[in-house]
Amino acid sequence: MTRMSRSRAGRAARLGGLVGAEAAKAAANRATDLVRSHEDGYVAASTRNTLLAERVVAVLGSMRGVAMKFGQLLSLVDPGIVAAEHRDLFQSTLASLQDSAPRVPWERMRRHLESELGAKLEVVFDEFDPRPVAAASIGQVYRARLPDGREVAVKAQYPDIASMVVADLANLRTLLTAYRLIHPRLDTAALADEIELRMREELDYRLEARHTGRLAAEFRGHPFIRIPDIVPELSGQRVIVMDWLDGRPLRAAYDAPRAERDRIAEILFRFYCGTPHLLRFYSADPHPGNVLLLADGAVGFVDFGLCQALDAATAEAEAAALRAGVEGDLDRILDLMEARGFAARSAVSPEGAYELFLRVFGWYLRDEEVEITPDVAAGLVALLGVGRLSIGSPLRPYNLPPEHVMRGRAELQLVALLGKLRPRLNLHAIAREWLFDAEPKTELGRAQRDWHLRHRPGSAPSMPETSEIRQSASRSTVTR
Repeated sequence: MTRMSRSRAGRAARLGGLVGAEAAKAAANRATDLVRSHEDGYVAASTRNTLLAERVVAVLGSMRGVAMKFGQLLSLVDPGIVAAEHRDLFQSTLASLQDSAPRVPWERMRRHLESELGAKLEVVFDEFDPRPVAAASIGQVYRARLPDGREVAVKAQYPDIASMVVADLANLRTLLTAYRLIHPRLDTAALADEIELRMREELDYRLEARHTGRLAAEFRGHPFIRIPDIVPELSGQRVIVMDWLDGRPLRAAYDAPRAERDRIAEILFRFYCGTPHLLRFYSADPHPGNVLLLADGAVGFVDFGLCQALDAATAEAEAAALRAGVEGDLDRILDLMEARGFAARSAVSPEGAYELFLRVFGWYLRDEEVEITPDVAAGLVALLGVGRLSIGSPLRPYNLPPEHVMRGRAELQLVALLGKLRPRLNLHAIAREWLFDAEPKTELGRAQRDWHLRHRPGSAPSMPETSEIRQSASRSTVTR
């Protein structure tokens, strides 16, 4: 495997070559169904889109870091790069970025792991499979067994990934601008700063260990949600060890019977959309590679490097706005938008704000059964300015404050994730549980309520912000 350049210039050249050339070709060729090929004169547009997707996989996959995360996002939501009729083909090819990436040679990873753990692998583990079971944007995962027989997942960062991420972050504004992923009125500097902060946090696995530990404590004993426990004495800045969850990838359910798809979709919605309201803390990275379907019907969630806590004011303002949307309180919606920096009352009308609010959140604010398809996510992408905006775009008077960036991104990814399952559900009836403290109307909701009453009469303990995984910044010392 060719070692990727870690310099800003080298990685910018790769990004620029991909983003500029391919996006320009896509835009130019969208007007026609045929494009010219050097080999055979003309090929179908579907073939062009396959080639484009394969090139994105090759370039972004080999780059890892921020660039690969962008490719993973494209695998869920196409921001107008290809025509709508070819979107599924484009994204199915990109799906290989969801839970895999080019592997680092084992000997190099072994040296890296032993350096971080402070001991030979044979000393720390009874068994260690050198074949990675997953490889993602900043690290890869191995399966191992501890001396006490516990099956564990060992997640290790790629050597030198920090410098690659730093290079990608330096080019972030160019990448966002080239793909038009942000609205022209947004504070792009603040947006880039927020993303940079979260990506730098992801590089510190001690934070991910704390996030995972907190969520594992909150959901321990839950009837259908599983979070792995951390092995704290083996987890540090660049290596994290946790319980092994044995399950199928989410894509195994894409063609399952509707009842199964509906059930999984409800669990995803409860975990990713309900948790911010119930815990004021949530995973901000809904992603197929972070979801496992377990044999007992539960769903396992992993990879909590990208999490965010909501302060009381933000959490209550969001819930109040959603309640106002359900109740049709136009003035209240606009008051909250203005107070939180989304819009100025002088620039928009209550009717316009309400209409936009329903277009963004209607997929779970309307009290009706809704089929969530990939087109729902694509419509939100188009509305939110992820493609070319017209002069009359309804979003022109609005802004997205930086503190809401991750929340908005997470909900957009959730809609795209649900779209892969194509469920038909009344999500509003589920959301009322956390918006209005309503009685649950589904079997899963009743099971969760009963578990809460039996096992969580008070709030579950959470790891304090100052808690530390017992390891130094660079390595752990393992004794046996």
